[in-house]
Amino acid sequence: MAKAVDKAYHTVRERIVRGVYPASSRITEQEVAAVAGVSRTPVREALRKLHAEGLLEFVPHQGAIVTEWTHEDRDDVYELRAMLESYGAARAARRITGEGIAELRQLAEDQYHETLAKPEGYLERVGDLNSHFHRRIHEFAGSPRLVTALASLIEVPFMLKTFTTYQDEDLIRSASHHLEIVRALEARDGDWSSALMRSHILGARGTLVV
Repeated sequence: MAKAVDKAYHTVRERIVRGVYPASSRITEQEVAAVAGVSRTPVREALRKLHAEGLLEFVPHQGAIVTEWTHEDRDDVYELRAMLESYGAARAARRITGEGIAELRQLAEDQYHETLAKPEGYLERVGDLNSHFHRRIHEFAGSPRLVTALASLIEVPFMLKTFTTYQDEDLIRSASHHLEIVRALEARDGDWSSALMRSHILGARGTLVV
């Protein structure tokens, strides 16, 4: 049962994040069951989990509807990310290993090179690298509660198609921020890491409203 719930959950979540299920669209249990290859019972549990994360709403007589993000929702998400991720970066600076630094540096460098070279499909890869970079810092912070709190927040830029709205200079600046954050983490400087992360997140929000 648990594996079936996870399968249905990840199937729907991935489709929401990637825009296969756009905002305000209705998701039926029958459709998810068919796509995920599970029965309707685990689908119901999976949809409840997605509702708890704020990705779905249950509307009377309609069922599960993909949440539509307003400008106010977006600003709230970025404010929360700025607070939580800056805290996470400070914790990570005190706990991260040399191997962790090397992993983050590789992610940041890959994102920077993709941004400069702009090969076919690069925006999707930049988005994946960006999400992975932030997730790993949350994990290196050593706080399971922080990871849980940020789990859905860092997916919002995908749903908002953040990187498709960026100009080239915005993409380069964002990738450069990641490289600088790695340097601060490597220096084991919590205050520097925290300040850079807060500036990075709020800069991303500012790019959306320009």
